[in-house]
Parts: sequence; structure tokens; C-alpha cells
Amino acid sequence: MTTARIELPPKLIPVFSGEADIRGAYGGRGSAKTRTFAKMTAVRGYVWSKAGREGIILCGRQFMNSLDDSSLEEIKAAIRSEPWLEAHYEIGEKYVRTKDGRVSYKFTGLDRNVDSVKSKSRILLCWVDEAEPVTEEAWQKLIPTLREEDSELWVTWNPERKTSATHKRFRESTDPRTKVVELNWRDNPWFPAILDRVRQKDRAERPDSYDHIWEGAFVTVVEGAYYASCLTAAKSEGRIGRVAFDPLMTIRLFVDIGGTGAKADSFSIWPAQFIGKEIRTRDYYEAQGQPLAAHLAWLRGKGYTPDKAQFWLPHDGSSQDRVFDVSYESALRQAGYSVTVVPNQGKGAASARVEAARRLFPSIWFDEDTTAAGRDALGWYHEKRDQERGIGLGPNHDWSSHGADAFGLMCVAYDEPTAKRKTDPRNMVAGAWMG
Repeated sequence: MTTARIELPPKLIPVFSGEADIRGAYGGRGSAKTRTFAKMTAVRGYVWSKAGREGIILCGRQFMNSLDDSSLEEIKAAIRSEPWLEAHYEIGEKYVRTKDGRVSYKFTGLDRNVDSVKSKSRILLCWVDEAEPVTEEAWQKLIPTLREEDSELWVTWNPERKTSATHKRFRESTDPRTKVVELNWRDNPWFPAILDRVRQKDRAERPDSYDHIWEGAFVTVVEGAYYASCLTAAKSEGRIGRVAFDPLMTIRLFVDIGGTGAKADSFSIWPAQFIGKEIRTRDYYEAQGQPLAAHLAWLRGKGYTPDKAQFWLPHDGSSQDRVFDVSYESALRQAGYSVTVVPNQGKGAASARVEAARRLFPSIWFDEDTTAAGRDALGWYHEKRDQERGIGLGPNHDWSSHGADAFGLMCVAYDEPTAKRKTDPRNMVAGAWMG
């Protein structure tokens, strides 16, 4: 009996060893994960064909308008890279199958055709590539279609957000039959020199996106984001780390008001201290559709009680988004907090917040762990564009807007101290400077 030698990146050897229901890899560009998984599907097809098994290998992506958007070409290239595989498969322009006809490849887009997957009988293996955008609904429909006792699901993706359904299902799983590893360029024994030159060029010229593209990190900034370079500079300058609040200084709670109900905008808070010319952000809070009591409970749990913290609200805090028929300003005062309402900046208020934040960013420090969600919002906050006319339409209102607006309010409200003062900070009141 002839034995075939299959070379894999070392980190993938345990993924493909032993039994499993789910096998996968996530990471950045140049890791060889897609080519390796494509080849291993063909190896499995070969083994099943030789054993007399019949069925299909289903290759899916969330978005597939035609075969050009599928994994078909990756499958072909992987098979042709091994003479013994190429000899066993019949490769056509739009199909791949074993020459004995027992095992064939099918391709599907999960965004439009996931219901049709149910009708595909005898799925021996399903490989979902570029799986980051696959929705929870799609996973719930796809996974039950794998009915064979030894059917497996394989998943490969480049991570974008820790809230994605793919991340939650596969990276957070503790099931021993789920074998998933991180794989990046340095894990690829065959990483080509020309691609390494591209990588190093990206690291030098596009530091905002380098970690996501090459190191498999989550997206922290998007192209065109207002604060992309600011966040990159904060990281490189060591201003994202451990931040402690001064127990003698006022904690300022800067808010963007949401509302109640399932479809309400998010209520966001940036707790910060102004210490000299530094702005220290120690926490970030965001909740959707929750009553004021929920926000106050979080504040109490963090120790941001009325004797230590004060609120700064946007102009609508005194009139709009009412809570039990009273304004947020009144409700917070009833809870014992001192409240300052920042006047309406008028037309161009959003742009004013952005410019104030950009100007102050070199003075802002972030706690790495507790402000991560807030920094995600800042990294995503970007301009809405009219692509046809090539003009900007102001900030895009999406999930990131509320955290970014509360952050911008903090920067608009900041008043740089002009001189060192000797006044005991414990005797200062809202609006006064604590030097």
C-alpha cells in the first residue's frame, strides 16, 4: 500500500488529528490556512472515494453571487498541487468531482441559499471559508444539515469583531470536539519573500490596519475612521495601558443619551478625570434600551457614586428622552448627582466634537481592559460618503456613534488649565479646575 505525505503548517497538525465535529483556523493574511483547508477537503474526498462512500463536499461563503465568488479556484489549485490528487479528480470549468463519481463538490452562498442547503443530501463535509460575516441565523440553519455520523464542519476566517456569530460559536467554544487554532503569516513554513515585503510595507505605511490584516487581530479602526491615526499613536506611545483614578479628584461622567425600548439608541458613558493637562479615561459603559436604574446600578457597582462623580450631559439631557416624565438632568439630580448640561454647539456640532477630540487625543490616556469597547467605537466612527460625487456627508450614524459622541462631549467640555493651582481639590465644585 502506498502512503502519501501531506505537508501542513505545524499548528494545523493537531487540528486535523483525531476525531472532531468542527475544525478551523482564524488569522491574518499569508497563513496558508485557506490553501491548506482546500487541500485537506480533497484528501478527505479521496479517502471517502477509495472507501466506497458517496456524498458531497459543500463549500460555503456568506456572500456568493457566482462561482467566481466561491472557493472553486482554491480547490482546483490545491488538487493540482499534488499529482496523486490530480490523478484521482476530474476538474472541469465549473465542477470538481472524483473520477469514480462518488464524491463531488458543491458551492453555495449562505446569505441567499442557506435554506436550499437542507435539500442537499449526504453532506460528508462542509467547509465555510471567509466565515467572519456568517450570521447566527445561517449557522443555525447550516449545522443541522450535517446529518452523517462522521460529517464535519470546517471553518476558516479573518477575525473582525469579537461580537460576530463566528467568533462566539467557535473561538469561545469549550467543546473538546471543536478544534480551532489561530494561524498567521509566521506560522506558514512556506511564507514567500515577496509577500513578506508586502507585509513589511503595510506595517510601515498602513499601521492602522496592519494588525488586522496580518496578525489576525480584530478591526480596531476602519478606513476613513476619524480617529484611526489617533488610536494608532496612542498605542505606539504607550497611552493605552493601566490607568488609575486619583481618589482625591472628581470623576467626570460624560454621556450620550439613548433611550428605553429594544430599538432605542445606546446610552453611553465615558468616566474620566482631568488631571493637569492629562485626560484619563478609566472605563466605558454602553447599554441599549435599559432604564436609568440600570445605568445607576452599574455606576454604583464601579464606585462612581454622587460623592465621587459628577455628570456632564449633552444639551438634550434637560429636555429630550424623558425618563418617567422627567428629564435625565432632573432624574440624575434626584439620584444625588451634580449635573452639568453642555450647551448645544449648533450647526456643525458633530464636526466640532471630532476636531476637539483630535486636538486633545495626544493628552488622552486609556485603560486597556476597561475601555476596549469604547475604543472599538472610536476606531469604527467614520464619515458617511457620497461615493458618486466623492463628498463627505458628516459622521455616519451607526452603532459606534453613541460612544464617539460621548467621547466628543468630553473633549468639547474640556477647558485646559492655564496655571498650577494650590487649592485643595477636595474643596472644588463642578466646573472648577483641580490642579
